[in-house]
Amino acid sequence: MKRRHALSLISDRTGQIGRRDILAFVTQRNERVRLPYFLDYYRELGVRHFLFVDNNSTDGSTDYLKAQPDVSLWWTKAGYKQSRFGMDWLCWLLFRYGHGHWCLTVDPDEFLVYPHCDSRPLTALTDWLGDSGHRSFPAMLLDMYPKGALDERIYQEGQNPFEIACWFDPANYTIRKNSYLGNLWIQGGPRTRTFFPYDPKSGPALNKIPLVKWSRRYTYYSSTHMLLPRSLNWVYDEDGGEMASGCLLHAKFLSTFAEKSTEELDRGQHYANSQEYRAYHAGLQDGARLWCSESREYRDWRQLEDLGLISSGNWP
Repeated sequence: MKRRHALSLISDRTGQIGRRDILAFVTQRNERVRLPYFLDYYRELGVRHFLFVDNNSTDGSTDYLKAQPDVSLWWTKAGYKQSRFGMDWLCWLLFRYGHGHWCLTVDPDEFLVYPHCDSRPLTALTDWLGDSGHRSFPAMLLDMYPKGALDERIYQEGQNPFEIACWFDPANYTIRKNSYLGNLWIQGGPRTRTFFPYDPKSGPALNKIPLVKWSRRYTYYSSTHMLLPRSLNWVYDEDGGEMASGCLLHAKFLSTFAEKSTEELDRGQHYANSQEYRAYHAGLQDGARLWCSESREYRDWRQLEDLGLISSGNWP
């Protein structure tokens, strides 16, 4: 909890939080162009309050967030790596404000899709999860990408990113069980086949548990990939059935990606000595494109369920 002392309060609107409000917890740096659509997307789903940590942005995003009526904002210039890649900051805010709430912990380029999300608000999902005795909800990170070069179409502020990055890999994923914490470990997809083709085990993890009915006894163990206590990670059925799950559509691969990856590589604040960003940089230098002949164009959540990427479980 000592990492909380690195946070400076910029705007505190947590007094507005209602007893049953769904909350979103986000760390961001220099994501100004993404923020309008991100906020509107989750407002429409039913998130009632956003708690942001700004990691020393220089692009005006701090002032933008400060002006939003449903955002509470903290700022820090402390090292992202030294804070467990921002999780120490968010776990403190979850401890302080999340207790008793359904809490969504996501990045500004992650967009939750779940069964019936086009007709049922997030509160319908969380009410059903609560009534069914579930405390957490998983979502596979689904990398989205354009058909052409990443910089072929310029992403405009406020634009739906999936007007551009509308393709995804329908298969090419591996799943294994973590014997220690009990979570599933998912890898593969376009990042692994493009940037880690000769070392797929070094590809990024795609398993996430972003939505949790939070308690002060909980904590994220490694990003949002896994939690403690371990029972929060048991979001799958080993007896042949299916439990409800969603996807986080990942809008990383837009025209902003090259500049962002260069910035993050220079900062050196990411996992394993920024190995992932080193691979991105090398791939971009070689003109890497993510689209392939097996790519599918995204339609809706039903398509993802048909492909086995999300599941309604026994949610009627």
